[in-house]
Amino acid sequence: MFGRRRREESPAVAEEVEQAEEVEETPTRESGPWDSEEQYSERERVDLGGMRLPVDPGFEVQLNLAGDQIVGAVVLFNESALQVHAFAAPKRSGIWDEVRGELAEGVKSAGGTTEEREGPFGIELAAQVPADGGAPQPVRYLGVDGPRWFLRAVISGRAAVDAEIAATLEGVVRDIVVVRGDEPMAPKEAIELRLPPEARSAMEQQEAGGDVPDLNPFERGPEIAEIR
Repeated sequence: MFGRRRREESPAVAEEVEQAEEVEETPTRESGPWDSEEQYSERERVDLGGMRLPVDPGFEVQLNLAGDQIVGAVVLFNESALQVHAFAAPKRSGIWDEVRGELAEGVKSAGGTTEEREGPFGIELAAQVPADGGAPQPVRYLGVDGPRWFLRAVISGRAAVDAEIAATLEGVVRDIVVVRGDEPMAPKEAIELRLPPEARSAMEQQEAGGDVPDLNPFERGPEIAEIR
């Protein structure tokens, strides 16, 4: 009539249970952007070190610099721009909620407006950003919290209001691979990028005054400030 009291679990069994619980707590990612340790689809990507950026015909790619450090990339397509930056983040918590608030405050301080809305990657920020000498321009701010990293994407130009063009750039975001690395980094510290070898070689040839084949799709983009 009476069941036996369950004996205390051995340390080995307890460890297995704890590991299983950790696995259950880790969310399964159904789509990207991807971590370099995850399984992700194969497609043409430019290896920028801390980020592998998808490229398609018709894209033009520029690089964002903070001083001499490459910290982001810009994809230009069909009168639109997609700007992407990857940052370090805490291991057990995301930072998009905090960053979104900072972005909204920055837009407001510049005389613009923002509105939170649901997008393909969760909550995003739809903004009207003041332009020099013209009417406010629509801009979309997207954020994705990954494993120890955060990816920020900004869509501007026609894609900010044209769903068909936006879908192409959203597909780029969805297929980005972030290479966080194992080194210690402060939250919101930019993950440094680098030129791929063929582009670096072409730029060195150009600086030396030699004939350069059309290998380098990169240009220096506007310098930016890191989020803090």
